[in-house]
Amino acid sequence: MSGTGKSTLLTELAGRGHWTVDTDYGDFFETVDGESLWIEARIEELLAVDDPRGVLFVAGATRNQVAFYPRFDHVVLLSAPADVVVERLRTRTTNSFGRDARELAAVLDDLAQVEPLLRTAASVEVVTTVPVAEVADVVLAHVQPDGQANTK
Repeated sequence: MSGTGKSTLLTELAGRGHWTVDTDYGDFFETVDGESLWIEARIEELLAVDDPRGVLFVAGATRNQVAFYPRFDHVVLLSAPADVVVERLRTRTTNSFGRDARELAAVLDDLAQVEPLLRTAASVEVVTTVPVAEVADVVLAHVQPDGQANTK
């Protein structure tokens, strides 16, 4: 879901020494009939890597991501109220997606139609209206075996 803080969270986690990949960028996705889809072979390659940093944090939003849910130990849904998402999209400097009226309408439609489906598959939902450090602490407490957040 655009504007919920995925990239911001990955930056925070990477800053703490964790292995992160944002599949909204690079060669992890392709656009088919106007829709972003993971390139399954690239995601398979990514998931096959044994990295010394341990836990891999993957972020992105595509229709076919559900095919990989069985491969993930946890599925974390980041969410925010629509007004917060709209403001983030309007003011973010990392990319311009969501500023166009059609893109914004699609984001709001996804919040209404897709987010409830993602919620049913998530192992935890984190509302991202708090500082990103707190979001990271909640996510780390959920995914780390000892339940302790690594706050380097």
